[in-house]
Amino acid sequence: MTHMFADRTDAGEQLADRVLEQGVTADIVLAIPRGGLPLGRAVADALGAPLDVVVAAKIGAPGNPEYAVGAVAEDGTAWLNDDAIRQLDVTDDYLERERERERAVAENKAADYRDGARPSLAGKRVVVVDDGVATGATMRACLELVREAGPAHLVVAVPVGPPDTLAALESQADEVVAVERPQYFQAVGAHYRRFDQVTDEQAKSYLA
Repeated sequence: MTHMFADRTDAGEQLADRVLEQGVTADIVLAIPRGGLPLGRAVADALGAPLDVVVAAKIGAPGNPEYAVGAVAEDGTAWLNDDAIRQLDVTDDYLERERERERAVAENKAADYRDGARPSLAGKRVVVVDDGVATGATMRACLELVREAGPAHLVVAVPVGPPDTLAALESQADEVVAVERPQYFQAVGAHYRRFDQVTDEQAKSYLA
């Protein structure tokens, strides 16, 4: 049976411990809002690094917005699930339209969370944190953005994710830290006893 996290605070503490155990060092920690911020705060405090955000919005499949065929980051950098796009016969027009729409969503959300400009990541050791990954679409778009900025070292840190998604993330990051890699993965929330929605106000409080 996979270990359950009590809540995001518990998951953040366990993730911070695992990051330290694996000898990770950081110049900056980037959390994916909203759910990633409670964990990002714990990891940033443990590493003695500043906390900021990196934002991406999912591109949903036609007629099924919950199923991600990709995601786009706040700067327009996108990650697309080519297999899903091919299987669902998603048109280029649809992708372009949704990519532009979701880029605006991500850009507005980032501006809402961040005071001023996006932090410089060139030559820095960067850790990207979320409360878990399922398909990994949002994380992958965020990693594309960070990679474009030229970091010295890029680490993904999550409490839980399926082995195949975590393996795929290893091709984009220098290191992937996960507390749990369950073979029988359901949704991220299924690995938490409490998985309440984090409000924007709560999420922003972790950046203070």
